[in-house]
Amino acid sequence: MRAKLSYALTAAVLVFYFVLVGSRGVMLIQSGTLITVTFGVAVLILPVIGVWFLWKNTQFVRRANALAAELDAEGGLPVDELQRTPSGRIDRDSADEVFAKRRAETEAAPDDWRSWFRLAVAYHDARDTPRARKAMQRAIALHDGRPVQQL
Repeated sequence: MRAKLSYALTAAVLVFYFVLVGSRGVMLIQSGTLITVTFGVAVLILPVIGVWFLWKNTQFVRRANALAAELDAEGGLPVDELQRTPSGRIDRDSADEVFAKRRAETEAAPDDWRSWFRLAVAYHDARDTPRARKAMQRAIALHDGRPVQQL
């Protein structure tokens, strides 16, 4: 729940920023000179990119959460079998060991979105966020029946 609140707060702050920057861009365009119109258009591009990025991220999170809920209902969520340091951080060797099992599971069933979901969790636990995201995107695509790109 805390992560959802943090995400919502961050999204709200970003939307406020996009509105503020967008209004400045509009003001520059309304000035009417070549330079201010050029700067105004350039300033408006940033909020447009930001809104698109925020939208895509929000869609990704919602789809990943939906897969997690479906997998949880099936009883297929990965069990937390990771060892932790005294400070509570995940032990790297333990994460690598679990990752090897998840990778073997995914290689055995490359068209199963469930195995890709569990592999994404293992990548995340191993602190490899870019690959975790790609594995989760593949799980989402397989679940939705869309063509998948190579990981």
